Amino acid sequence: MEENRSFRVLATDGCRLRLLDQETYEPVVTANDDHDAPVADLHPGYRIDADLDWSTKEPTVRSLSVRRRTLYTFADHVEPVFEAAQRTWNEARTAGDSMNSRVTRNTDNDVNGVLYVFAEDELGGLFGTFRDGSRPLDPLVDKVNEQEGDDDRDVFVLRPANEEFVIVTIALQKGGQLAETLRETYNCPRPSESLA
Repeated sequence: MEENRSFRVLATDGCRLRLLDQETYEPVVTANDDHDAPVADLHPGYRIDADLDWSTKEPTVRSLSVRRRTLYTFADHVEPVFEAAQRTWNEARTAGDSMNSRVTRNTDNDVNGVLYVFAEDELGGLFGTFRDGSRPLDPLVDKVNEQEGDDDRDVFVLRPANEEFVIVTIALQKGGQLAETLRETYNCPRPSESLA
């Protein structure tokens, strides 16, 4: 059985994909081979429409089209924590809140991103739930797209080395100065993208 649905790519391992169904927010893990579409060219964060063939033990991708080329980047044990994130977290703690947010601005005072901080849970698992999709990033990205227009973004999920919070930063301009600064600071090279 094949059905065209919308998915967010969460992870890639060779040709095996971890996808998040955009209607149900349920994860889907595909087979590692026998795909009829160029799945090796996908990256975490991409929004795709895909036909999955469920007639085998693990679904295979029969066809796909890329709707958005947003990139998700995850970095653990990062340091240093950039000033806006630390300040936003300090404000949350002072207010007794477990999360906080703010817009970020460049040196010309133009808005260049949105920053969220979330208290890490006692087991240190919040970062992992963002990564595996059990706590989807889509509502945060969708909120930005509603305000700024539906576009490709760079989304960074960072867990500081010596802090008890997780940072989610959505750069409004994919490949822009904010995104490139975060990539350079936290050693997160931009992947080579071949799909248009």
